[in-house]
Amino acid sequence: MFQSLVEKMAEALKKFKNKGKLTEADVKAGMREIKLALLEADVNFKVVKDFVAKVSQRAVGNEVLESLLPAQQIVKIVNEELIALMGGTAAKLEVASRPPTVILMCGLQGSGKTTHCAKLAGRLKKQGKNPLLVACDIYRPAAIKQLQVVGGQVNCEVYEKGTANPVNTAAEAVKHAVKYGFDTVIIDTAGRLHIDEALMAELKNIKSKVNPTEILLVVDAMTGQDAVNVAQAFNDLLDITGVMLTKMDGDTRGGAALSVKYITGKPIKFIGTGEKLDAIETFHPDRMASRILGMGDVLSLIEKAEQTYDDKKAAELEKKFREQTFTLNDYLDQFKQIRNMGSMESLLGMMPGMKPGQLKDAKIDEKQLGRTEAIILSMTMRERVRPDILNSSRKRRIAAGSGTTVEEINRLLKQYEQTKQLMKQFMGGGKKKNKFKLPF
Repeated sequence: MFQSLVEKMAEALKKFKNKGKLTEADVKAGMREIKLALLEADVNFKVVKDFVAKVSQRAVGNEVLESLLPAQQIVKIVNEELIALMGGTAAKLEVASRPPTVILMCGLQGSGKTTHCAKLAGRLKKQGKNPLLVACDIYRPAAIKQLQVVGGQVNCEVYEKGTANPVNTAAEAVKHAVKYGFDTVIIDTAGRLHIDEALMAELKNIKSKVNPTEILLVVDAMTGQDAVNVAQAFNDLLDITGVMLTKMDGDTRGGAALSVKYITGKPIKFIGTGEKLDAIETFHPDRMASRILGMGDVLSLIEKAEQTYDDKKAAELEKKFREQTFTLNDYLDQFKQIRNMGSMESLLGMMPGMKPGQLKDAKIDEKQLGRTEAIILSMTMRERVRPDILNSSRKRRIAAGSGTTVEEINRLLKQYEQTKQLMKQFMGGGKKKNKFKLPF
């Protein structure tokens, strides 16, 4: 996320770190580098100009120039101004005082609107809500079918009336929600390749008919400043309540995330971070600023872990480590849990001090997780519990069954033993308790 911007901001801030004391000339030179980094990230020029002016004004004050650690003060100021630029605090989804809460999703074609309707529905369902998806895109071929498919994957009902008038369909869907106890209605509207009068007229009619609690604009973050122009146009005509940025896991330069709030005055409420239907996050300006400055995002990492692991599993795992009954089955389970949290690169990118360049050098092979899984699944239950019985002939059989090599099996076994030793030290050692009885 924002790889190029993170690298360039790090280079710009490095100029401050090399100096014991700062002068106004030093600040000016550093701000020039930050300005270029933001412009190259496709941040709106007005936004860049205002941001640099605010940071410069604070940076030439006594707080920085007379500080013993001026570089840290500069980073602190840049961080605070980035947070303010992106909205300050996370914006919550508004809830209607009387159900159902109606969410009107709008945007151009190709922004991922239909998929993100299902993502939002799935997220709300996990929070105990009962959402209803409504298919109002009657123009794009298979749009209704697509919503039914993704809706089914998140176990949400889809209301559709085929190619009937979308305005009437939306109104009837709200009545359906009231009748059958749905507390949230998410309306997937039609998109266009560009903004036109017909599209806006239809959206305005749906808005006036259903009186939505939220109007969320779905925009493709990879389009940079174009995304900001689209947001401004939709906001002028519909008065949107928030923005959902999609494809944030791609080669996004950062322009949209840093410009939308400033230009439209409306917050970014959600971001799409992958292709899976659970790859949606609340947008936190402070966490995003932290990522941009290469300081990681530990809170999001913890939240991902909490969503993947429950307290019971964590307690069971701790017990296995304490009693030294941690098997290759448990090792495999941990790999599966990690995969559920997202790609290794995205997880490492949340670690403080981990820069994009380092991730590139690490050459993370996501397929290796699949190979590890294949190796363990090719073992018998006895071999998974007692890997010490794996001799040469057994390893050759496992290699043939998993499509791997004996060397890869040896490497896996070594990593497994290292994990056990590491956790033994972490738990404070302890005598081995031979409680594990084999049922075979």
